[in-house]
Amino acid sequence: MQKPTLPKGTRDFGPEQMRKRLFIFDTIRQTFQRFGFQPLETPSMENLSVLTGKYGDEGDQLLFKILNSGDFAADLTEDDLKAGSKKLTPKIAEKGLRYDLTVPFARYVVMNRNNLALPFKRYQMQPVWRADRPQKGRYREFYQCDADVVGTDSLLCEAEIVLMIHEVFRNLGVENFTLKLNNRKILAGISEVIGAPGQEGALSVAIDKLDKIGKEKVLDELRERGFSEESINRLDPMFTFGNLAAQEVIDQLKSWLATSETATSGIAELEKTLQLVEQYGLTNPQVEIDPTLARGLSYYTGAIFEVKANGVSIGSISGGGRYDNLTGAFGMPGLSGVGISFGVDRIYDVMEELSLFPASAGQGTQALIVSFDAEARVVALPLLNRLRSQGISAEAYPDLAKVKKMLDYANAKAIPFVVLIGSEEVQTGLLTLKNMLTGEQQKVSAEEVAAIVQA
Repeated sequence: MQKPTLPKGTRDFGPEQMRKRLFIFDTIRQTFQRFGFQPLETPSMENLSVLTGKYGDEGDQLLFKILNSGDFAADLTEDDLKAGSKKLTPKIAEKGLRYDLTVPFARYVVMNRNNLALPFKRYQMQPVWRADRPQKGRYREFYQCDADVVGTDSLLCEAEIVLMIHEVFRNLGVENFTLKLNNRKILAGISEVIGAPGQEGALSVAIDKLDKIGKEKVLDELRERGFSEESINRLDPMFTFGNLAAQEVIDQLKSWLATSETATSGIAELEKTLQLVEQYGLTNPQVEIDPTLARGLSYYTGAIFEVKANGVSIGSISGGGRYDNLTGAFGMPGLSGVGISFGVDRIYDVMEELSLFPASAGQGTQALIVSFDAEARVVALPLLNRLRSQGISAEAYPDLAKVKKMLDYANAKAIPFVVLIGSEEVQTGLLTLKNMLTGEQQKVSAEEVAAIVQA
């Protein structure tokens, strides 16, 4: 008999884990709704023509392809097999699992453009798949919670994303985090200033690996990508900002990149975004301007965001940015958008490692009702209905079993209260309520059970 296994990079989630995950989902969803975003879902699979070319070369390599149904290799020739995977793939796989939620959203907007009121604000909470190498905090199947606005280039949207990030993590109890901000126009300006105009894409891909591989290996990759030693030497100021305050970083950027109109525009957008956040009245903003922040996705054109939990060895737990022409790939150019994505799986790992989940997040059934015989159900079932109607999670043990077996069941599920009902309870109307944490038992009326369980 074959032993069952899971594909690497995927996980099962038991009831306790799911209750905690739902706490994260519900907290994020409530914030999205308070900021006026509407729910949306798209299919798990998309046509590969929709997905490819949107994430850069490295992103394209991480797409999960779905083999065509039926005999997918029936029409292949010897020449097809010799042509290599890039030319072979379109002939055997027309679809793929979605890599993120942003590109499917852009596809949705274009297909439904005549029915949408712009600006269009949507949130989406669904799994995505990446053929990445599994490691701590990195999975092949994971959930994203996205909020995007399309149809406006107003920096008010960037400011609201900053506010949403703070609200979500503070409501989750993740107080010690840093929101890093940058702008792709600044990276483009840096390319100009170091003598490599138009190479901001290659620069961004390399710089995005700074935290993972370090400065020297990033510089080696830039050499491999054709950057001259002179350009690499001119890049030195990029690594000198350290832990400066946001305005100090902006002032230094203005000085270093003064000759680039593109960079000047990006710096002005960053500065304006921070001014709007201040006008909103955000208390104790946890924002850092980081000129080395690149975000690997190639479709970003303006502001970019990344959030990391401090003191935990897990990568970014949220990220996003401004994209000016993502819909242009689908025949609708010039529609600007900006969005943010929360990585539920990494947020879960952070909260678990730091013991941040409230006790209520992992709590399931609050009260178990135990009937000693069939006659006791005359009292038990109305009580069960009453508890549920008052918002209490309650269940009845379905079988007439020994008391020890039923109490063991309550302990196994960490149910804090058990209501014991036998012939005496039926006759007197006073029920036996057992606190499974302290072992204390008391006689109470049916009306009192709810008050004690909810206390």
